[in-house]
Amino acid sequence: MYLPTHFEETRIEVLHALMREHPFATLVTHGADGLAANHLPLHLAAETGPFGALQGHVARANSLWQQSADTEVLVIFHGPQAYVTPSWYETKREHGKAVPTWNYVVVHAHGRMRVYDDPAWLRQQLETLVASHEAGFAEPWQIADAPPDYIDKMLTAIVGIEIVITDLKGKWKISQNQPPANRAGVAAGLRQQGTADTLQMAELVAGIRPPSA
Repeated sequence: MYLPTHFEETRIEVLHALMREHPFATLVTHGADGLAANHLPLHLAAETGPFGALQGHVARANSLWQQSADTEVLVIFHGPQAYVTPSWYETKREHGKAVPTWNYVVVHAHGRMRVYDDPAWLRQQLETLVASHEAGFAEPWQIADAPPDYIDKMLTAIVGIEIVITDLKGKWKISQNQPPANRAGVAAGLRQQGTADTLQMAELVAGIRPPSA
């Protein structure tokens, strides 16, 4: 990833916050069939290793777990992103020297992927994943709500994966290279767009809240 210093985010707590807020990740692997990208939710076990570990599962029918076991992989987490028009820049009105750009926030996690074909490990990982994502519901669903034989059958159809992170990089491209007047214009323009991404990006650009909030 091209990463100019002024866009680099190195604080682990900030990177982890984005990974928790946007857990649906892209897992990039290189196996016998070449490069592959799979999209799946991953749980961050922050206490494992210096950068944490990512845990999840894939369908047993997915050749990923056979082709890429014990290999180096890349996991990409995408945060808010938004198009930025030069019309929002104060300097554009002064001298016209401005071009469009794209603001975005991403985290890249590198590590070696391990495979767990173990019902006990899988069930524990699924209970953690479900508890995390069901917590916001008035009546959270639990694995125990389903018939045990049905769950046992479903467990045979998936395989667990874990990536202990060995390198973690973050890119926060949020108009840091623009003067304050341009940043204010970008934040105002993004707010007017009114989507979830543009509102989040507006807060980052304006500095209303730090990236780790």
